[in-house]
Amino acid sequence: MRIAQVAPLYESVPPATYGGTERIVSYLTEALVDLGHEVTLFASGDSVTRARLCAGSPEALWKDPNCRETLPHHARQMSQVFDEITRFDVIHFHTDYIHFPMLRQQPWPNITTVHGALYAPDMGPLLELHRQEPLVSISESQRRSIPDANWIATVYHGMPRELLGLHPEGGDYLAFVGRVAPEKGVDRAIEIALHVGMPLKIAARIPPPHRDYYLEQIEPMLKRAGRSIEFLGELGGPDKEDLLGGARALLFPIDWEEPFGLVLIESLACGTPVIGWRRGSVPELIEPGVTGFIVSSLDEAARAVDRVGTLDRATCRRAFEDRFDAVRMTREYVDVYRQVADAHHGRHAESRLRVAASA
Repeated sequence: MRIAQVAPLYESVPPATYGGTERIVSYLTEALVDLGHEVTLFASGDSVTRARLCAGSPEALWKDPNCRETLPHHARQMSQVFDEITRFDVIHFHTDYIHFPMLRQQPWPNITTVHGALYAPDMGPLLELHRQEPLVSISESQRRSIPDANWIATVYHGMPRELLGLHPEGGDYLAFVGRVAPEKGVDRAIEIALHVGMPLKIAARIPPPHRDYYLEQIEPMLKRAGRSIEFLGELGGPDKEDLLGGARALLFPIDWEEPFGLVLIESLACGTPVIGWRRGSVPELIEPGVTGFIVSSLDEAARAVDRVGTLDRATCRRAFEDRFDAVRMTREYVDVYRQVADAHHGRHAESRLRVAASA
């Protein structure tokens, strides 16, 4: 198939460190190339891919000191996509909803993977107006806020098997990986570690909107904790694997309806079990007593830390390979591509027959 992948321009594909959406777009794009498909990637110019790259900006927008508004760059990117629309059998958008109005004027086989949480009062009227556009969710829980949207599939994220290796022994510390934001629960992770008396290593990005939260809430906690809590900043590549693979467990103490949580499957790929809050996608991704524990309070989390050493790290790795492999993800998306392409061409064939019959 001739497939277009349309990525946001905020980060490169793949991102150097933080950037879940762009990372998944990269895994999917490269796996499609491996399967023999003709792929065009619409992304920032500093992206790295074996597909044909069509740059919507010279570099990732969050790296560009001259970028003050991101919308003009994404509007230009959409013009690039629609200028080439007939070149593709299907277009896969990862760019929220900016392309919806253009598709009403120029329909073409497409899907949109929704990568973020959906707030019904804002998104509900938009998705109702654009009911013809097929949506793919990344977890069943993601659909709950707007269950009547045009969902045609749920495709769990996947990663290349060779990207991260099994670390069979683990270590004597806990890990937190993500970004510093109230909903991510880094404060809870610190409290858990202090309660159980285990070191905690935090690899986290501090987004500019949450800088004050870090300075006012998290930094004082780190100072009080002393050397037992280590804040490492953003990590990527081998450093991130070493952190996850060497941990006793990954703490995922979220306080929101997380649509997926890529770090969960990264942790399982390393053989490291997860202690996660019962929110969002966590109950879909973690099997209690097998690949981790699902909790609802700090006390439950502390008890889970005591028990997590009984879990088999090789079993965590097998769960990753069975459920969250990039090839599995890619084949599921190809099935969806064929579904929407066939439906589009079927509708147009019926329309041509009706016109011919009325002539």
